[in-house]
Amino acid sequence: MQNPVYSTVIPVYNSTRTLGELVSRLDQVFTEIGAAHEVVFVDDGSPNPETWPILKALAEEHEHVHATRLMRNFGKAGAVLCGLRQAKGEWVITIDDDLQHAPEDIPILLEKKSHDVVIGAFASRKKHSVFQRVTSRIKSYVDTRVLGVPPGVRMSPFKLFHARVVQHMIAVDTTRPFIPALMLQSTQDIVQVEITHHPRLYGRSAFGLRRRIRQFSNLIFGNASLVLRFLAVLGVTISCLSLLYGGWLVLSYFWKEQTVAGWTSLMVVTLTLGGLIMFSLGVIGEYLIRIIERVENRAAYLEREKLR
Repeated sequence: MQNPVYSTVIPVYNSTRTLGELVSRLDQVFTEIGAAHEVVFVDDGSPNPETWPILKALAEEHEHVHATRLMRNFGKAGAVLCGLRQAKGEWVITIDDDLQHAPEDIPILLEKKSHDVVIGAFASRKKHSVFQRVTSRIKSYVDTRVLGVPPGVRMSPFKLFHARVVQHMIAVDTTRPFIPALMLQSTQDIVQVEITHHPRLYGRSAFGLRRRIRQFSNLIFGNASLVLRFLAVLGVTISCLSLLYGGWLVLSYFWKEQTVAGWTSLMVVTLTLGGLIMFSLGVIGEYLIRIIERVENRAAYLEREKLR
């Protein structure tokens, strides 16, 4: 097999019926382009017993198809990172396994391959549920504010990376990888192209509320000091307000105004400060957990089996 020009990394979770079609359509796309390519599947600990046998069969049938099975479910980002470390192409494409991103749209990304990263974003999200659209908008806002995503660029799993960017990304040692953060640490030369949103052909998305919360947590705690800075600002603000309130009480006393120690105001102040303290302890605890994970040298993923 000749060295691939393009590598397509595909994280897999429980999928079965789309995998063979995905390989066939990728082969057709790169045959028309006239470039050698490879397909790197990473099974992210799928509980579906049919997933790995299908990936294994595809790898045995096609020389350019590689498959890796992780020890357990590490999350989509860990599976993508595993695939990036195996990719050998000069350009690396990441795409989901559900065919909502069409392989036939890859040439649209390649038109902009003079840039470090090309993101294929849906022109319309009408095929997503209201929950998915709302959470995606929130995440896009946080991506811009926290990570510094260029204005007008929306994150998407469908991306084209130059190999030099991939090398910088996989060099970062992290137990909880977040692909957009790793990408933005490496380059700001990012452009977006619009692609068509195709309906999910089989099953339902496994990327539910729990996975979205975990992704958001990795974004906030693992890639920015935003929470700590927010707490610092909040603490200073409350301290200033407390001083002003204390000064007002002193002046009220000297002005002989009728002042009665109120149970309500006391409880409000107590609960506000107590809540702030508990929230701060929770944030500190989250950071300590991540420090412990780094000290213990936990892996972002563990491989169980690899074919080629």
